[in-house]
Amino acid sequence: MTYQHILVPVDGSDNSILAIQHAIRLAKAFHSKITIVQVLTLDPYIAYEYLNSGESNPLIERARDFIQSNLQMLYEKFVAETDVEIEIKLLEGESISHTLADAIEQFAIDLVVISSHGRSGLKKLILGSITQNLISELNVPIFVIKPELIDLI
Repeated sequence: MTYQHILVPVDGSDNSILAIQHAIRLAKAFHSKITIVQVLTLDPYIAYEYLNSGESNPLIERARDFIQSNLQMLYEKFVAETDVEIEIKLLEGESISHTLADAIEQFAIDLVVISSHGRSGLKKLILGSITQNLISELNVPIFVIKPELIDLI
């Protein structure tokens, strides 16, 4: 099986950088394209006017600018280091996992490379796990990067 289009969701953490680095290795092996995405989560109560009428919201605009800046920095860092085709996209939605699931379908993604923060126990129960949600919801392979095991890879 070959992978033509790899999705790498990022959150601004160092773990996200590790996921991009592994995605680049896979993309080189399979001659794949990479799309790096970050999701701007829109709380329906806070962003009600924005979601229903498109009315400008300074907090949302500031968050969008911050995420776009982060994505641009990642693009410039990694596009200079490799000859893999990379694109970046800022996504918006009420749920990160649902927004990513929609993007996977829309962009014809056939592999997701994502980092895990390695939370367990009570922290995982309280904070939830985007990676765990994706594993249970998606119908494409997911390559999970666990930073604590990175030296073993």
